Amino acid sequence: MSPLLDIRDLRIRFGATEAVHGVSLRIEEGETLGLVGESGSGKSITSMAILGLLGPTAQITGQILWEQEKDSGTIDLLRQPGSALRRIRGRQIAMIFQEPMTALNPVMTIGRQVAECGTAHASPHTRSWTGRDARQRAIEALESVAIPDAARRYGDYPHQFSGGQRQRILIAMALINRPRLLIADEPTTALDVTVQAQIIELLRALQQQHGLAMLFISHDLAVVGQVASRVAVMRAGQVVEEGPSERLLTHPGHAYTRSLLAAVPTLQTDRDKPLAMVG
Repeated sequence: MSPLLDIRDLRIRFGATEAVHGVSLRIEEGETLGLVGESGSGKSITSMAILGLLGPTAQITGQILWEQEKDSGTIDLLRQPGSALRRIRGRQIAMIFQEPMTALNPVMTIGRQVAECGTAHASPHTRSWTGRDARQRAIEALESVAIPDAARRYGDYPHQFSGGQRQRILIAMALINRPRLLIADEPTTALDVTVQAQIIELLRALQQQHGLAMLFISHDLAVVGQVASRVAVMRAGQVVEEGPSERLLTHPGHAYTRSLLAAVPTLQTDRDKPLAMVG
């Protein structure tokens, strides 16, 4: 059986600079793959290439094979016209972006933004929605991510919510069409530890409820270890190590992975000594 997503020898170049060098990754139905690396390692642009969001300046080669529904075989997302990608983007593959305050439209109510995701990326689940249906389903989506008093807050704006609540709103927008793959790009980076744990638990619960696969991107191996069954480590545009999360976090094989782990402070960390340098 083919994987849900199969990235083969992906290379991304901007002018004379190659930012991603031959990345290959596989994601099976229902599994979570963690993609880890420091800032600038190529994690986000790899995920944006999946959705065709890099724009005309990017020169992309390789294959991004997507397993279609109902035994329709695989298609290469890199070779699909824009109209075909738009039918997949937001409907079958959805993305949670890094910074919720910039990802949300500040002059548009959050309820309308969630409802618009359902109608703009119409799926069999949302295609028949009327205006009233869209409002009610948006409220239900907000309730599913634990936004309190969602019906009353439907007409509120992003600045009226906390950082953790804005992240939950982005999750509701991503999942309203019941996608098969969720790309979560640093979904907990700007949050404090308590809220971070709540968002991770929410993503786990929603993944189990909807049976979706997830690509979880982070610079924090400790966070990824709580979510992912497999982890791929990126450095300077390449995957340097990949394996089951338990093995990789306890017995890393690559020096860079060991450096990432050593750079995470713990209660046993000697505060008089600097953390390990990553590089």
